[in-house]
Amino acid sequence: MKITKIETLRLAQGVTVHAGPIQWLWVRIHTDNGLFGLGETYPHPAAEEAVVHSSLAPRLLGQDPSRIDALWMSMFEAISYSGWAGAEMRAISAIDMALWDLAGKAANQPVYQLLGGASRDRIRTYNTCYDHLSFLTEPVELAASLLESGISAMKIWPMDPIAKESGGHSITAEQLRRGLEPLRLIKKEFGDRMDVAMEFHGFWNLPCAIRIARACEEYEPMWLEEMLPQDNLAAYRELATATHLPLTISERLMTRWQYRELFENRAARTVMPDISWVGGLSEARKIANMAETWYLPAAPHNCGGPVLHAASLHLAANLTNLQIVESVRRHYADEYTAIVGELARPREGYFDLPPGPGLGVDLAPGVFKRPDLIRRETIG
Repeated sequence: MKITKIETLRLAQGVTVHAGPIQWLWVRIHTDNGLFGLGETYPHPAAEEAVVHSSLAPRLLGQDPSRIDALWMSMFEAISYSGWAGAEMRAISAIDMALWDLAGKAANQPVYQLLGGASRDRIRTYNTCYDHLSFLTEPVELAASLLESGISAMKIWPMDPIAKESGGHSITAEQLRRGLEPLRLIKKEFGDRMDVAMEFHGFWNLPCAIRIARACEEYEPMWLEEMLPQDNLAAYRELATATHLPLTISERLMTRWQYRELFENRAARTVMPDISWVGGLSEARKIANMAETWYLPAAPHNCGGPVLHAASLHLAANLTNLQIVESVRRHYADEYTAIVGELARPREGYFDLPPGPGLGVDLAPGVFKRPDLIRRETIG
């Protein structure tokens, strides 16, 4: 089996989701036996598309697609002098995802089986609450709605509006109380029935982050995620020593080499690679395996498109050190359906093992009929 064509697809108008139009890049790797693999990345598809065709396609055409690790290193060498923390690594991520999908199709097996098999019978999920930010105005009602559907963990970011008031450089007692009010109300109403993860999107400086973390301790959130930017991991170490709450870091670190420093400084208590950014399934799995040597769990970041969603479930099915996997209810229940059709929903807070062969998803016929579809091919 040889790679004969690299195809990219994107929608000029994007897909309307909770925050407005989102643009994904889909990559299809075609072979001489008629099989193809599907991968995905975001959020700048024109830039990622250019990298795929100009830098990576020449390394792939004519090659055996089953040599996934060797192809990954070849692609990494191709972009190593142009920088590998942006569109270059996202492009590799999409191709790697497609190669795993192709390998699963060729073997007629789900991808998690090729990764080493399932480590569990079902996969616990938490809901990232893109429900028009209703956690700011109706946090108890939102938590109740999730519990009704069996989901017992949620992620909110009520401190973000406060950060915008000061640029993240200062916080008053009143702002602190106001920002933590949704967390307080959810924990008061539901106690341990609902785990609440706190997301901060890297908006805070170190003194503010320490103050916020200590104020959160009363409510025992599931974790504190990305309180600081990712450019100074020594600062994260200082934050970790200032609170007993676990820190989760970070979908914005790329490759095992950036995660190495994080592991060595011992700041993280959960690691969160994003398959569509970090270097694909291959790299996300290696990072999770590295985390295991430090006795740390992994919780894959899954807030992108439907192919990433499928890949995240396959990785989660396999990892022996999985903590939990992210999902967005309005994504899998509504916004993804126009792209890949109906997707399985969690039952009692758990996803079933994902289907195969491969990743078990494909672009719906309607995608190919859209007038704003931009399609590009490089043929060997």
